[in-house]
Amino acid sequence: MTRFSIALFAVVAAVLSAPPAVAQLGGIFGNETPPRPPANVPSRPEAPPVQALPPGAPPNPERPRSGVQSQSLPPPLGAAPAPLAPRPQPPSAQTPPPSDESILEPPTPKIANPTAVFSGLDKITGRIFTFDVAIGETVRFGALEVTPRICYTRPPTELPHTDGFVEVDELTLQGELRRIFTGWMFAASPGLSAVEHPIYDVWLVDCKGGVLPALTVDTSPNETAPPQPAPSRLQQQRPPARPPAPPPSR
Repeated sequence: MTRFSIALFAVVAAVLSAPPAVAQLGGIFGNETPPRPPANVPSRPEAPPVQALPPGAPPNPERPRSGVQSQSLPPPLGAAPAPLAPRPQPPSAQTPPPSDESILEPPTPKIANPTAVFSGLDKITGRIFTFDVAIGETVRFGALEVTPRICYTRPPTELPHTDGFVEVDELTLQGELRRIFTGWMFAASPGLSAVEHPIYDVWLVDCKGGVLPALTVDTSPNETAPPQPAPSRLQQQRPPARPPAPPPSR
């Protein structure tokens, strides 16, 4: 214990007897000014003065392009290439602006047929019958009476479209006729105009016997006849030719 006390006392005495630390630029709490830097140190060069732009010059002149060439990168694998921008065309090659005139397409010609072809279904036996009916006539199928009024088709060069106006009457058990259908039937879509009857069903199949409409051809001349040249003065002054003299009689 005595040795520890003596060592502690010696350390405290050494700390108290040490002189205070002094900074290189003066004391910590002193008023001494730091030394100035030497005069031979080079100073920062001053920037050149900004020149005023002449009147009418652009505010941001284009910088000279460097020698590095820029090139677009190819698209990644599996990605669709970007569409190319259309090249500007000269004024002579540009398409003219669209006009306000509308072009009317000629209507599709229809062929009026003298005969309509129907198919009938007997729902009890499951049999299908095909029969022809003239326009304006009436044909009985089971308890139904079918009367076509018109039947139209299209030329072979057009899309097929067959339709007809049909009237269907039902003969009741009391012997009376009751109208159950009146309207257009379409051969391509028989379900649009179905005849509602518990036993029989009738639909339009085709039309036949029609004649293609005659095409009108414009026979008028498209170009006028060229004018005949006027006769010259020699032709006007030349006397008419005399008829040949008759041969002398013997």
